[in-house]
Amino acid sequence: MPRILKRLPPWLALLLPAIVILLVVVLIPLLLSLYSSFTPYRLTRPETLYKWIGTYNYVKVATDVNFWWAFGRTVFLLTVALNLEMLLGLGLALLVNKVTWGQRGLRTIMMFPMMFSPILVGFQFKFIFNDNVGLVNNALQSLGVTDQAIAWLVDEKLAMFSIIFAEVWMSTSVFAILILAGLFAIPRDPLEAAKVDGCTPWQSFRHISLPFLMPFIYIAMAIRSLDVARAYDIVQIMTNGGPARRTELLWTLIGRTGYVDAKMGLANAMGYISIFLAIFFTIYFFKKLNASRAVLGFNH
Repeated sequence: MPRILKRLPPWLALLLPAIVILLVVVLIPLLLSLYSSFTPYRLTRPETLYKWIGTYNYVKVATDVNFWWAFGRTVFLLTVALNLEMLLGLGLALLVNKVTWGQRGLRTIMMFPMMFSPILVGFQFKFIFNDNVGLVNNALQSLGVTDQAIAWLVDEKLAMFSIIFAEVWMSTSVFAILILAGLFAIPRDPLEAAKVDGCTPWQSFRHISLPFLMPFIYIAMAIRSLDVARAYDIVQIMTNGGPARRTELLWTLIGRTGYVDAKMGLANAMGYISIFLAIFFTIYFFKKLNASRAVLGFNH
């Protein structure tokens, strides 16, 4: 082995350990999961891994109503959560940018929610929205808003609202931090010129600040779209896909199919179809990013 390494070009010998690690950790499991998606592989029957059934799993997924409902709920969660996080993050960044004293401390505090594990956030909001001892119900009853406990995590509509609330609480700071960085980078000259010309603060924001911030917003959306598209932890902890699968998302359905029902081949087929959702949103937001950079002249 040392003799082979000596014959290799220095750059290849230097990269060889990283290449081997990537092959073992990433490529081999990826190829194995892709292969198993063309088999009826079940965790309880290892011999099924060697039976080839072609595209049967993909056809079954494509005609599975539960899968498409989970797909639709994932798109809904992604759309609502991203837009709320963007609006709240923009407002938070604008407020922090106006602060002249203690801004560093505010930026640090603003980052706290994104430091928590999604599992911890799930347990936190499962307690907050609990219908018996939850903080929300206790507060509403104490204020006289309602005289009975609200089943936040059992009602089909309120359960999805609770999940969106938890997602937004945890990740709004991603948008706020990136948008705040954009606000710091805005050149002062155009803003001063607009002020001299008599532009209102809204006009200055709409026509100068916002176009400059759009690349930062699209970067945050691309990052968050990947996170939300594979959301699992918070949903699994808070509702476990219930009630009656009304909050079942793509990756909770995949987890249930692969590990509860032991149908790993079918679950891997679902996973590869689901990847297209993440790819679609990533391409979409990067196209928007390039378009916004072109408007500012950054691509030239």
